[in-house]
Amino acid sequence: MFLRNCWYVAGWSRDYTQALKPQKLLGDDIVLYRKSDGSPVALEDACPHRKLPLSMGAIENDHVVCGYHGLTFDCTGTCIDSPTQRGMTPRRAVVRSYPVVDRYRLLWIWMGDPALADPDKIFEIENFDDPTWGATDGGILPIACNYLWVVDNLLDPSHVAWVHVTSFGGAGTQSQPLDMEKIDRGVIVSRWIYDQLPSPYYKNLVRFEGTCDRKQHYEMCFPAIALNKSVYTPAGTGGPGKPAVDQTYINISYNFLTPVDEENTQYIWFQHRNTDPDNAAISNKMNDWAIMAFNEDKVILEAVQKGMADMKTPNIDLGLDLGAKTFRKQLQRLIDAEQV
Repeated sequence: MFLRNCWYVAGWSRDYTQALKPQKLLGDDIVLYRKSDGSPVALEDACPHRKLPLSMGAIENDHVVCGYHGLTFDCTGTCIDSPTQRGMTPRRAVVRSYPVVDRYRLLWIWMGDPALADPDKIFEIENFDDPTWGATDGGILPIACNYLWVVDNLLDPSHVAWVHVTSFGGAGTQSQPLDMEKIDRGVIVSRWIYDQLPSPYYKNLVRFEGTCDRKQHYEMCFPAIALNKSVYTPAGTGGPGKPAVDQTYINISYNFLTPVDEENTQYIWFQHRNTDPDNAAISNKMNDWAIMAFNEDKVILEAVQKGMADMKTPNIDLGLDLGAKTFRKQLQRLIDAEQV
């Protein structure tokens, strides 16, 4: 049960070359590669003859040749050659083709009706080309759990107080009330925490000394893209509706969740900040800390997957689950509408 008429991140653009790369996305087996001009291609990874994965074949002149009997497919999935019976290619010798687009260092794939694949609907990353913003290299993390458990986690500012004690935790994260807002593209869970020391992750990154006003902005957008914004500003300068000041520090973690299947998720992320655009040392340090923190999430979420799959007594919800429950309901309505 996945939303299909939308763009997902298949992976980092840099990881796709003129070599066949098999992947499972939303339960579909797909083979991806680049043509000689660099343009990406994504096809169903199964020859229509005996379903041998096309990724076990070869690329010839930008076409994929099956490694069993040489059936050859172009980038649209059309069979253009059948060596064992030339001139009599079966009309059903076609494979599905998926629209793919390079943008923001990422390769995006449309998993639904190709006729609806509009690149203008790719999730926008504001300030991506702003030279005053710095970015981390980011990463990719396989998590052995359903993607909705990761969605829940990324709509839960409170878990940092226990899971990320040495990184994203800090005073106020245990009990400060949360605000929830429904928006057209999903849900926002947020809160301001006032006059406290920055969390360990940010204490050497902010532009000022002393205590801060801190905003945790956790936003989940359809189908499963999280924009988690951390705002740190000198104590007394933060709060709803207040403009940023010169010392306000903003870091946005972009988190792209792509379901592999019902029990596995591909988690890709990078961070974007409004300072130090050319400071590689800061970028590397932030990336290392993020990897550490996200691996802490991985341990928890994989255990949650097992626990919820094998539970012997009913589970309960807490008040902090409101944002996640709201997002799940909105997402399910969109999924149901596709089935009509």
